[in-house]
Amino acid sequence: MEEPGLFGGGDEAEKGPTTSDGARPLADRMRPASFDKFIGQTHVVGPGKPLRKLIEEDRFGSMIFWGPPGTGKTTLARISANVSGRAFIRLSAVETGVKELKDAIAGAKYNASNGKKTVLFIDELHRYNKTQQDQLLPHVETGLVTLVGATTENPSFGVIPALRSRCTVVELKPLSHDEICAIVAQAAEDVKNGLGGKIQIASNEVFTQIALFASGDARVALGLLEACHQADDGGGVTKELVEKISQKASLLYDRAGQSHYDHASAFQKSLRGSDPDAAIYWMARMLEAGEDPRFIARRLMVTAAEDVGNADPTAFILAVSAANAVEKLGLPEGRIPLAQAVLYVACAPKSNSAVVAVDAALEYVRQSGGPQQPPAHLRDSSYSDAKKMGHGKGYKYPHDFPDHWVQQSYLPDGMEGIKFYTPSKNGREATFEQKLREIKKGTKD
Repeated sequence: MEEPGLFGGGDEAEKGPTTSDGARPLADRMRPASFDKFIGQTHVVGPGKPLRKLIEEDRFGSMIFWGPPGTGKTTLARISANVSGRAFIRLSAVETGVKELKDAIAGAKYNASNGKKTVLFIDELHRYNKTQQDQLLPHVETGLVTLVGATTENPSFGVIPALRSRCTVVELKPLSHDEICAIVAQAAEDVKNGLGGKIQIASNEVFTQIALFASGDARVALGLLEACHQADDGGGVTKELVEKISQKASLLYDRAGQSHYDHASAFQKSLRGSDPDAAIYWMARMLEAGEDPRFIARRLMVTAAEDVGNADPTAFILAVSAANAVEKLGLPEGRIPLAQAVLYVACAPKSNSAVVAVDAALEYVRQSGGPQQPPAHLRDSSYSDAKKMGHGKGYKYPHDFPDHWVQQSYLPDGMEGIKFYTPSKNGREATFEQKLREIKKGTKD
């Protein structure tokens, strides 16, 4: 059999050009090839843990590593392939599509014909759409590939049920302060792959400061160490230098940290405040930083319902349509319907009467004590014994009356006059109350 070109069945096959070791980032050079040097995630791959044993004995199946960035998802995938002696094919869901998936499967078939199993690692698995994820199913099912997916999003929402059911979901945790310090110290001492013999560390405070900034992300920690080394003008890496470099780095958008939520908050508040330029800016900033467009679409739908509501019901319809379009199109095309909906929601008249009404009703239900039954005339009268119990008796069918309205109570006894909904004075909703008044008075044209 001829060896496939792109993924050629080798032990380390990846899409895209390779780089020399000298040009590779420190975080990539420092990836351990075995569990002996892997730091963190002891709750799943510590000595004696079932998953580690399965990997070491080459008995593991498809898995999804779920956790924040920099917690070891890619490294564990590589270790799994290396320790078990399987071929390793890596794809990024951000950069690849169905064609690359087919090439990867061809590589796995070549490996199988030579008696070798294949680990197919897909980074950012949740970024594949349903069609792309469906492409994986038969090959995971037959065992042609052992899928190891990495995701920062909850697999319950980002991975289709059929694929998720065929994988073991392994949750990874942010690395502890001590674990980050150990990883950074290891890189500073490693002569072969790290900065050993090249970097001068002023004190252990450097490691502590880096760990504080990294917030459990080993990639951020090693990137900061490397940046400090490059910025060192001969005085060594000091705590002060770390603080200076980290302040510059903190301007970047971190989609797993507080900045993620701050950007989302700014986006929603710009929509609510009817500023289309600000809303499209925050959307663009999140997209450029690699934010999942489906997250942006969900925030948009919430805002369309909560802040526009019935002042312009089309806003929510357009937001839902944009979310569906993003799901089907992906990026970059999905940015266009998303932008269309963002601008519409930002410019639409605003009303929060829906959320105010439902929250007021929920609060009343929670505070009102015991169960309140529907009045007899509103109860179900469709079954044989209902009428014997008086259910439905006295109910007036509105369509039998002029204007399709008739005076009768729709609330439990004792709740007469309770009001949860007050229409706003904006947009289409501004006419709601007047129309209701006209109907009830019989004056509607």
